[in-house]
Amino acid sequence: MSDAAGGSYTLVVDLAADATLSAGALGDHRLPGGAYAYTGSALGSGGFSRVDRHRRTARGDHDVRHWHVDYLLGHPAARIDRVVRSRGVDVECAVARRLPDGPIDGFGASDCGCPSHLAGSGAGGSGSDSDRADALDALAERALAAHGAAVAETDDPDATVEVVAGSEE
Repeated sequence: MSDAAGGSYTLVVDLAADATLSAGALGDHRLPGGAYAYTGSALGSGGFSRVDRHRRTARGDHDVRHWHVDYLLGHPAARIDRVVRSRGVDVECAVARRLPDGPIDGFGASDCGCPSHLAGSGAGGSGSDSDRADALDALAERALAAHGAAVAETDDPDATVEVVAGSEE
């Protein structure tokens, strides 16, 4: 299955320092440094190329702020650590509901009834590199388990779950 087939994804984001985000209509929000997970969908004709756009935003190569996650990824302290993807299925909301409560109500969820599509540990930002790595690993494991459970509920034998690098593949 090609990346153009798309599906759902979770960006595991390392926020290396506390940050204040102006998240469009959601207003200004302060996030403590730590591990965050943003879940979205890439179901259009471009498929997972949306993740590539997120990567460009996180690198500072793309400064258009269209989605809520653009405000997080556009902060200089943010980087995408890894991406969990469910290929060929729309499990965005099912995954988001399985992750910890979000620090910003409505983040990434303006087109559904979910409380938020941003989850966060909020831990590790001011700690050691090892603490941050542990927080990222723990949140990535939760995201992987959430994708696995959501895909299993679809009974789609062609759907797959994988973890890919946060930087360009």
